[in-house]
Amino acid sequence: MALTDRKTQAGAHPGAHDEANPAAPHPYDHSKSDAKLIKSATDVLEGKSKKGFFARILPFMGPAFIASVAYVDPGNFATNISGGAQFGYLLLWVIVASNLMAMLIQALSAKLGIATGKNLAEQCRMRYPRWFVVALWLLMELVAMATDLAEFLGAAVGFNLLFGIPLWSAAILTGITTFIILALERYGFRSLEAVITGFVSVIAISYIIEIFLGKPDWGQVARHAFVPEFKGPSSILLAAGILGATVMPHAIYLHSSLMQNRVVVREPALLKKLFRYEIVDVVVAMGVASLVNGAMLIMSASTFHAQGLTEVGSLEEAYRTLEPLLGKAASWVFAISLLFSGLSSASVGTMAGQIIMQGFMNFEIPVWLRRIITMVPSIVIIALGVDPTKALVISQVLLSFGLPFAIIPLISFTSNEKLMGVLVNRKTTKALAIFVTGVILLLNVYLLYVTFAGG
Repeated sequence: MALTDRKTQAGAHPGAHDEANPAAPHPYDHSKSDAKLIKSATDVLEGKSKKGFFARILPFMGPAFIASVAYVDPGNFATNISGGAQFGYLLLWVIVASNLMAMLIQALSAKLGIATGKNLAEQCRMRYPRWFVVALWLLMELVAMATDLAEFLGAAVGFNLLFGIPLWSAAILTGITTFIILALERYGFRSLEAVITGFVSVIAISYIIEIFLGKPDWGQVARHAFVPEFKGPSSILLAAGILGATVMPHAIYLHSSLMQNRVVVREPALLKKLFRYEIVDVVVAMGVASLVNGAMLIMSASTFHAQGLTEVGSLEEAYRTLEPLLGKAASWVFAISLLFSGLSSASVGTMAGQIIMQGFMNFEIPVWLRRIITMVPSIVIIALGVDPTKALVISQVLLSFGLPFAIIPLISFTSNEKLMGVLVNRKTTKALAIFVTGVILLLNVYLLYVTFAGG
């Protein structure tokens, strides 16, 4: 294994050596601490490390946690709270199934970056006709803006609920805070991964507290976590919304980039070993995201549905209703988790936007400029007085529309033996991925149909 500069890395991956284009700029540069961590990863892969099991895993943890932020963003808050309020624990199995699907898809995305040294957007640029690449880029830019809208509004609402400041001022404060978070890129990938993982931990701890305060029926939780069940067309629609808010196109594009030159290996055996460690990262990160999403729905079911409050659908209403039911601490914990969710996901969304532009069009703009541009729709919506929760719902519809254009190319590329080498999808993996894609697309088509049909 060799730690090389980014231009050299393009030829370090099986399947990438025949491409004329150099490897893409990584979303962040290596720092001294990153180099030390990569050295530790090298020792583990080559069998030189004498550390314990958990210490050996640590150097590989991080990328999936950044991608997992998309799975606990404010869009998830809206759908999970609505699902729990309307149907109690009924749709908990949808969250479990959605996150299992997400584990598979994110693992494939990571595998593409490891095997080829290229991210998903770059592969599309190199293998599809120019007109299709441009169309894909424009669509993914819309998806990125819709994603940013949900995340930015969520953080602004969090500031508003916590400190009582107007949404307009909260939006400006959100922009400033995300600039500070994104500035960590200059200190290397480990610094940013640590901060984002910390944010995810705060969200997770917040919902552990919420569940403790809500005192759910654990028998019903266990049953509905594993028994598929619907109750009328509205529950199917809400299930599609939960799925649409869970599997995110921009996270698929981003994860392949996070892995493309984080740790570079040449030997087939080491490629397989590296991917196995990344699977651990994916399972742990997506497992945490699944628990957070489940906790959101459980809290809503045990608090709102149990009290007959089935129409709690907005973030502000959930915040106001929690205080008389569970006390002031519960409403504060909810607002803190929403704020951290919005800030972390808005920062990660900006990173994903950078990757999408660079990958499809082979050019970049400064990250601060992209942050400003993607802030504009959110600020306009706030200035116009549009209900933030309604804007969140619209953004989820746009994300649903863009999902096939991330998943289908991903499965196609990772099933290409010439491109992937030893990490090509096995037949069972490919069949499972196609099945998962079919389910996701079917539910998203249903969601789009009902939305535009006025249901």
